[in-house]
Amino acid sequence: MRQIKNKKQAGFTLIEMMIVMLVISVLLIITIPNITKHNSNINNKGCQAFIKMVQAQVQSYEMDKGKYPANVQELVTAGYLKEGVTGCPDGKTEIKISADGEVTQVASTTTP
Repeated sequence: MRQIKNKKQAGFTLIEMMIVMLVISVLLIITIPNITKHNSNINNKGCQAFIKMVQAQVQSYEMDKGKYPANVQELVTAGYLKEGVTGCPDGKTEIKISADGEVTQVASTTTP
């Protein structure tokens, strides 16, 4: 003899879905501040690496020309840096070359 089983449809209840959404929300609340903190840290390290790269180009320019470049634009026109490169990749920090060839960062006065 064949028995008929009362089959329920498989699925999630509203309470289960709300618990899942709560857990996801808590995870997002925890991770987003960490991501933004690491993003600024990455920008700072990228700026420091860029300054070291420009410093190497200043030294190369000095070896080729016998003098230090007056500014970053002089490195660009001589072909040592790409066109449009005047500051750090974050777009907020300008770089400056001193008279003795030292490359430093200077906070930009314009706001993006």
